[in-house]
Amino acid sequence: MNLAEFNQQEFGGLVERYQPELLVHCYRLLGSICDAEDMVQEAFLRAWRARETFSGTGSLRAWLYKIATNVCLDDLKKSTRRYLPRTRAAATGMEEPIPAPMMERIWLEPFPDDLFITDEQNPERYLIEQESIRLAFIAALHVLPPRQRAVLILRDVLDWQAKEVAALMNTSVSAVKSALHRARATMAEQNTRAHAHSLDDNAQSLLENYMRAWETADTSALVRLLTEDATFSMPPIPAWYQGRTSIRELVSKTVFSGNSQDRWLLFPTRANHQPAFGLYRQTEDAGTYRAYGIQVIATQDGLIADVISFNEVALFPYFGLPPILHRDSVMRNRGN
Repeated sequence: MNLAEFNQQEFGGLVERYQPELLVHCYRLLGSICDAEDMVQEAFLRAWRARETFSGTGSLRAWLYKIATNVCLDDLKKSTRRYLPRTRAAATGMEEPIPAPMMERIWLEPFPDDLFITDEQNPERYLIEQESIRLAFIAALHVLPPRQRAVLILRDVLDWQAKEVAALMNTSVSAVKSALHRARATMAEQNTRAHAHSLDDNAQSLLENYMRAWETADTSALVRLLTEDATFSMPPIPAWYQGRTSIRELVSKTVFSGNSQDRWLLFPTRANHQPAFGLYRQTEDAGTYRAYGIQVIATQDGLIADVISFNEVALFPYFGLPPILHRDSVMRNRGN
């Protein structure tokens, strides 16, 4: 294949088929769906400009992965590491004041399931790829330095050979093996909090009860749905809270404070192969709700083990969620 003979439209049609998997790859490296989308487009632009360097004897997919990986590594040289609140600091006690939001680009972002394309024909690879998009794995991944992160993704997630990774990263096989060894050791030290993989009838009932507790501002009902050591966070607020007692006190003082009946409306979605909700807050018009954040849930043993509310309205378009919801139409769709 001689890419130099392709015009821009033909080239675009050729490489766009790889866009979904490259988006996931860039997300794993960067921890941000917004940044990942930008980097995929930058990778395609670089590929177009460098099309004459593609020999045609190798894999076009591998060539694009090399460009996309290096685009991301270049970006990571000038950006800060991304976190979840629980990977940045120790749990916050309720005796401490709730800190102000940190608006810097330091927080991990959720990834919509609808944009996650993987190979369902290979059950083993499918399971690995599903596990490696979960928020706990992404958070642990971002403890690693960028090049170790890239090596681990290429070797353990995408199943590339060491010599292929070495060629992609312009380094030696021994350097790849050394980086992989250090990366695996670091990942083994992280608590990835393995949670339920599928939504059976009981899990669906759990999520419906959770949604009802939020919408009725029923603190006791919410707490009954949590594991004993459940965690709760709301980036960009840097604090996170652990345990039923702390979470009860926190939500009573904040999201459920005052007259909070019907303050919130939740719209089910999926993120990082986990249950999620578009979280909407009531406006001055009692029946109208405005986008507030994307809430991602992790379950364990039939209860909720982790709640992260990513309070970033810019995420809503990625999930196909509207900026405004009307309560009556939502309730009609639910059959209520």
